[in-house]
Formats: sequence, C-alpha cells, structure tokens
Amino acid sequence: MLARVRHGYEKFLEAVVILLMAALAVEVTVGVIFRSIGHSLVWYDEIASILLAWLTFYGSALAAAKRAHIGCPEVVAMLPPGARVVLRLIAEVLVIAFFVLVAWVGWSVMDVLDTDHLVSLPGIPVSFVQSVLPISAVLIIAAELFTLPQVLIAARRERPSGDAAEAAAREATH
Repeated sequence: MLARVRHGYEKFLEAVVILLMAALAVEVTVGVIFRSIGHSLVWYDEIASILLAWLTFYGSALAAAKRAHIGCPEVVAMLPPGARVVLRLIAEVLVIAFFVLVAWVGWSVMDVLDTDHLVSLPGIPVSFVQSVLPISAVLIIAAELFTLPQVLIAARRERPSGDAAEAAAREATH
C-alpha cells in the first residue's frame, strides 16, 4: 500500500516538475523571440527567475522522493547494520527537522510579504511566489516519510563482502 502511494506521489511530483520545465522553456523561448524582434517583454526576467526557483524547489522534492539527493552511502555502508540503522535514523530526523524549520519560517514570512507585489507584474503578490518555500518543504518531509521504511530496511541488510562487491563492480564496468 505504502509503495503504491509513494509511486503515485513520485508521479505527481514528476508531473509538477515537467510542467515547470515546459513553462520555463516556453517562457524563455518567447522572451528570446520578442527580444530578437526588438520588443522585449517587461516581465520576462522576473518570471524566468521565479520559474527556475520553483523548478529547483519542486525538483528537490522529487529528488527526495526518489532518494536521489546528495549523500555519502559508501561511508554508511561500511558500518555494521546496527550502526547503519541508528545513523540513518539520526540523518532522517535531522533532515525532517530542518525542513520543518524551513516550512515554519517560510509560512511565517508569508504574512510579511503579503503586501508586496512583483515589480513587473504588480497583480501577483510576492507571497504567492514565495509560497514555494513552505510547500516544497512539506513535500520534501512527505517524501522523506514515504521512503523511511525502505531506507531502514536497506540499512539493516548486510553489506556485500569485499570479493562480492569487487566482482559486482567489475561486472558493471564490462
């Protein structure tokens, strides 16, 4: 059941990231075309930077859901299974605590930014643009929680012996 929910969650995040990538590509293409014919769009640069930031934050949530973020798996793999589980739990708690803080601060800032609007498009509030912080933080927390059981199961497994690991590495390179 959890695997199906996690898979659906990954597909949802993939759709969001693809949509943002397509929007950014279209926006940049339109901006370049208008600039090349001498009619630059006033809002082009501001919206492109916002779309890139959104793509980065939502892409980070997708990376978290796929467990594709930066880590040091080799160091953890060298530890005995009990220590690996404890270290993974500590790491997960720290990551989740950090993103709880990001979500809380991001949400707190929303009230302050509620009266500000974009320079080039004054109809769009800055709070809408900055909503990416608490939303993506919550999405990353959800991704971490969805993948936690799988991470703990992997941490409990024995690491392959040196000979088996070397054979697997040789096989992968040929």
